[in-house]
This record gives sequence, C-alpha cells and structure tokens, in this order.
Amino acid sequence: MVRPSVLKNENFDGKRGKVAAIIENNAFTRFITLVILMNAVTLGLETNPQMLNEYGTFLHAFDKIALAIFTIEIALKLYAYRWPFFRAGWNIFDFTIVAIALIPASGPLAVLRTLRVLRVLRLVSVIPSMRRVIAALMHSIPGMASIMSVLLVIFYVSAVLVTKMFVGHPDPDIADKFDSIGSSMYTLFQVMTLEGWSAEIVAPVMEEYPYAWLFFIPFIIVTSFAVLNLFIGIIVDAMNIIHEKGDYSEIENDEKPMSTIEELHALRDEIAEIKELIEQKR
Repeated sequence: MVRPSVLKNENFDGKRGKVAAIIENNAFTRFITLVILMNAVTLGLETNPQMLNEYGTFLHAFDKIALAIFTIEIALKLYAYRWPFFRAGWNIFDFTIVAIALIPASGPLAVLRTLRVLRVLRLVSVIPSMRRVIAALMHSIPGMASIMSVLLVIFYVSAVLVTKMFVGHPDPDIADKFDSIGSSMYTLFQVMTLEGWSAEIVAPVMEEYPYAWLFFIPFIIVTSFAVLNLFIGIIVDAMNIIHEKGDYSEIENDEKPMSTIEELHALRDEIAEIKELIEQKR
C-alpha cells in the first residue's frame, strides 16, 4: 500500500496503528493483488455469452464481493491516514476507480458499468515495479513532447511536399491519398509505421514518379528509425534517472537504498567502532 510521504516517519497509536499495520502488511497487499487479478478474470469471462449464461450469477456475485473488498480497503486507509491519504497520487487513483465502480450503473449511467474494467489498473498502484515504470513515463513526458513537436513539423513539411507532387496521380485511389494536407499526413503516418507502405503506396506512386524513392526513403529513415527511437531513448533515460535517484518515497515496506556516499560513510563508522573495541580490549 502507498503511505503518504508526509506520514512516512509517523507512528500511529491505538486502533489507528493496528489498522495501518494491517493495510501495510505484505500479506494484505498480496491479498488485494490476488483479488484484483481474479476480478480481472471474471470481468473478462463476462464478455463471453456462453460463460455469462452458465455462470452469470457467480460472476456477478464475485464482482460485488471484489468491490466490497476494495471499498473496505479504501475505508481502512482513510481511517489510518485521514486526510493525508489524498496527498499520495496513487491513493487518489485507487479512490477514483473504486468511487466510479460505486456509482449506480442504471438508466443514463449504464455506460459506467463498462468502466468496472478500470479496476484492473489498480495492479499498477499495488505493484511497486509497475509504479516505477509509470513514474519513468511521467518523467519522460517533457522530452517526448519535444520530439512530438519535431515530428509534427516533419510531417507537416512532408505533407505539403507530397500533396503538391502526387495529387495529380492518374490512379484515383493514390490521388485521394494525397489530395489534401490531412490525407497526406495520414498516408505518411501509414508509411512511417511501415504497414503496407511499399505495395499500397510507394510502388504505385513510383510507377508514375520513378524518383519518388528520393523522398520516401529519407522520410522513413528519419521518422521510423531516428525520431521514433528517440522515444525509446528518452524512456530508458528516465528509467535510469528514477533508479539512480532511488525514488521509493511511495513504496511501502521497502527500504530506500543507500547511495554510494552513504554506504562509504556507514562503512567508515563501522570501521571506527571496530577500532574503538580493539583499543578497549588492549
């Protein structure tokens, strides 16, 4: 469970302390994880008409039991942490998902019933390794936004070029792919993903414009092999930064790893204590 950072070093007394000890226990976390996984399976089975006809009563009953367990869990966390509970982003995430599930899904709100599947996303908040991945993705958003801006400029310039060059193609299907900037950008996106780009787009274009490869090959190299790989690089760099910082402030029951300098200081203190013991024995 995620204890708010403002309560990290606080010890609770009485019933509040007992409740906090329960919800922060590894066994309790594993139990909640198991319930989430089982609920994910039952939600998937409900999409099968045959399973729903044969075991619909059981599936709906377990769904209600799972929701009751999640509600009790949130209530216990609110009792233990009080208002600081909302100081942790993952707690807000869990609270929102459970609150949506508690909204009556009838009449105009029937569409909310499909949002029950969002409970599966609680695995992200329960499992620390998944939280680190999400933290890395959030950390990489500024860099990814910059790359998206560069990619958008490349697409816009390229769309203007191909619209002017290929709009008069004798094949109406190919001409329609480049009849406007919007169509050209969509076609270039298909080229970037390398999905049928040769047979469906480039080959027909080259029948009328033999030198079209002078545009498409550099475009594919820049977008598919260069710019998109920058996304991977930024995410990997963000993962390394998160790991080096040791940002485990929201991971309960895990000790924050010491840095190299802290380890050296600790080792120096231990050596000093050993020297004092040796001198005392002399």
